[in-house]
Amino acid sequence: MRRRGRRVWRSIFSYTPPQIGVLGALSGLRWLMLRVLGENEKTTREIHDELAIRYGIRIPRTLLYYHLGELERMGIVEMKGYRETGRGGAPEKVWKLKIRRIIIDIPSGIIHME
Repeated sequence: MRRRGRRVWRSIFSYTPPQIGVLGALSGLRWLMLRVLGENEKTTREIHDELAIRYGIRIPRTLLYYHLGELERMGIVEMKGYRETGRGGAPEKVWKLKIRRIIIDIPSGIIHME
């Protein structure tokens, strides 16, 4: 009888509305990236450098592009365009926040993004 109670307990609390998945995918690194982008639009290099200076986080640029791509896929950031760096290399992507606020209606599980 005790096992049955555990199964019911798990089944009640294991359901997660699909919209909550967006928040679950926001790791600590992604939250910090969003804080860096919250001030204004920035190039990938500026995000990379600010993470290192402000938070002491040094990550490969490929990992940064991966996380920016995932945030873009979730609809939280968007690529605004390209900016010349003046270093003779390829132009840098410019990123900005697409939404500034996430509101969760707990009873329904609906997430509103503004």
